[in-house]
Amino acid sequence: MNNNFFRSYSVNDSGLGCFLSLILVGLLLGSIGLGWLVNSFLILVAFLIFSPVIAWGIFRWWLRRNLVEDSCPVCSYEFTGFNRTECQCPNCGEPLKVAGGKFIILTPPGTIDVQAIEVPTRQLED
Repeated sequence: MNNNFFRSYSVNDSGLGCFLSLILVGLLLGSIGLGWLVNSFLILVAFLIFSPVIAWGIFRWWLRRNLVEDSCPVCSYEFTGFNRTECQCPNCGEPLKVAGGKFIILTPPGTIDVQAIEVPTRQLED
């Protein structure tokens, strides 16, 4: 016979004594004129809690500003690079420069970059 009528519930309050001790020490320090010590400790704890959250937000903002996703102008392979840097296409190996949110072909000094056009051919009759 399974009798689940009387169940016992227990409350775990092991951390409550430590928390109350901290409050009592803070009140004692405040009453003898060392409230500035308690305030500076609370400010330090708040700084330690909020600084990683603020740093994460700043890091995401910086990454959104400086990370560029575009396709290679040579082989149309889409990849990611940092703004205002030089990189190589992982697909074709072409050296590229990232500027203005786009990948630009990096030409060495003294190289003239030309555009080729296709000219239709005509057969000459003899």
